[in-house]
Amino acid sequence: MTIYAAIVGTGFAARKRAEALRKIPQVQLIAVASRSLERAQNFGAQYQVTAVSIEALWQIQQLDLVFVGTVNASHGVLVQQALEHQKHVVVEYPLALTVAEATQLIALARKRQRLLHVEHIELIGGLHLAMKQHLAAIGQPHYVNYRTFAPKQPAPKKWSYCPELVGFPLMAALSRIQRLTDLLGPVAHVTCQGMMQLDSAYFRSCLYSAQLRFCQGTLAELTYGKGEGLWQRSRYIEIRGAEGCLSFDGNQGCLVTAAGEHVLAAAPRQGLFQKDTHWVMEHLLTGKPLYVRPEESLYSLRVAAAMQQSVESGQRVTVGE
Repeated sequence: MTIYAAIVGTGFAARKRAEALRKIPQVQLIAVASRSLERAQNFGAQYQVTAVSIEALWQIQQLDLVFVGTVNASHGVLVQQALEHQKHVVVEYPLALTVAEATQLIALARKRQRLLHVEHIELIGGLHLAMKQHLAAIGQPHYVNYRTFAPKQPAPKKWSYCPELVGFPLMAALSRIQRLTDLLGPVAHVTCQGMMQLDSAYFRSCLYSAQLRFCQGTLAELTYGKGEGLWQRSRYIEIRGAEGCLSFDGNQGCLVTAAGEHVLAAAPRQGLFQKDTHWVMEHLLTGKPLYVRPEESLYSLRVAAAMQQSVESGQRVTVGE
């Protein structure tokens, strides 16, 4: 059986998908589409694949599967078009920029009996797997401090710094929330504050700080920022529990319990798009369950939407199960 696939997008995620697909003999990449036909043609020349317009893509009868890896604001409409044309869909997070649209898309995929997979490669990365492996050692989690800073000096004027195209920053950075909900379960309520320095249609920097109270009692602080004025890159997470503390600074970790202090190391993040792509193909070819369901990504989107509402209202917002 051969699966005929196409990619919408020409950026980093699209390139990673193309590289992964070329290594799977059961898949044939037959088309690439983009908002810019010129970019699609350049991409097609690099990967030996036909460049088409997005409108023409849906007319390819043999097409089975579409990878959506373009700007966040286009995810929802492209997923909807693919499902309406009876195509399986893989989309980079977020599925959509509103909870209502994402909910409708999941229902549409179910109705059309087509795969809808929202990529969350952080869940299959070495850091997350190491955290899940050692989480039980610290007992009931009480407190989480999770912060990521991505400085850019100066900030680039590209779509990922354009609020209209990228969406609310904590939706664009949905993997942070997804990691926490996968580890700790549903969220009871959130509060969030933030600031964004705008320069015409783009922002020069954004910084958001949220508090999440999980239904099982854990309090988490989630801080995310990117752009100018942040200066030092950081990717740090710690979970303090009744019986110990688990922390990672980058891929270097530490587990502290009554038995002492143990140094941990997480596997590097390379190859995760390839792993995700192989998993999708195994699911389509053999029925192997995927590592994440779209409903789980939708729940993280609900949490992000509650954070956005909190920023706008200045109030605590209930999430619930």
